[in-house]
Amino acid sequence: QVRLVESGGGFVQPGGSLKLACTASENAVAIFEMAWHRQAPGNQRELVARIDHSGFANYAVGVPGQVTISRDDAKKTVYLQMRNLQPEDTAMYYCRMKILGYENDFWGQGTQVTVSA
Repeated sequence: QVRLVESGGGFVQPGGSLKLACTASENAVAIFEMAWHRQAPGNQRELVARIDHSGFANYAVGVPGQVTISRDDAKKTVYLQMRNLQPEDTAMYYCRMKILGYENDFWGQGTQVTVSA
């Protein structure tokens, strides 16, 4: 099975920035789509952004703040650069990947982002 390992979460003050990373294990031969989702306490998990194999990215409507998704296929890694974070961005952030040869998507274990003064 493919494993996804996330990093980069933490505590930041309002207006601050964080860059999340998610790396797939070596047995992920080709990755079609990479994405980031988030889930705040009491809320459903929601899409933040996704990027396809050609590098085309789209972002969920209503996601606050300044967010940029990117990918490095050589490193099997997807990034989420977040700027001007606000308390409403506090959530567990999960990466998801759609990988060649597997019917179901793979998810990371989540990385916590907390924005507070």
